[in-house]
Amino acid sequence: MSTYTILFFLFALAFTALASPVGTEGVALLEKRAHTGRGTWFNVGLGACGKTNKDSDKIIAISSKIYNNGAHCDQKVKIKNTANGKTATAIVRDECPGCGSNDIDMSPSLFKKLGNLDTGVLTVSWSFTS
Repeated sequence: MSTYTILFFLFALAFTALASPVGTEGVALLEKRAHTGRGTWFNVGLGACGKTNKDSDKIIAISSKIYNNGAHCDQKVKIKNTANGKTATAIVRDECPGCGSNDIDMSPSLFKKLGNLDTGVLTVSWSFTS
């Protein structure tokens, strides 16, 4: 191989490495966008994040797709009921395997801040906060 071929190969290799996807720091920035989905409630206990909670704690479970093996455990989330405009803040403490991508499952006390438990399902918009 000629010197130019080797130099071209090394340049291409270096350029490819610089252009590769960012690590998880970039994912966290992307996740700050708003998600809109169904909001339901559940009786809490030991969550997938490894912590035990009570129904009076303001916590949520997020979909398996977003949960990402616990990458968002203990992150704060701002939630808005799109029908009545009520908002609340919660902490991610569990995974919701039965939830759609943008759905969340909420503790009863959190759900009550946004709507009535008898409703069972709300349309919510939510995003991770700093």
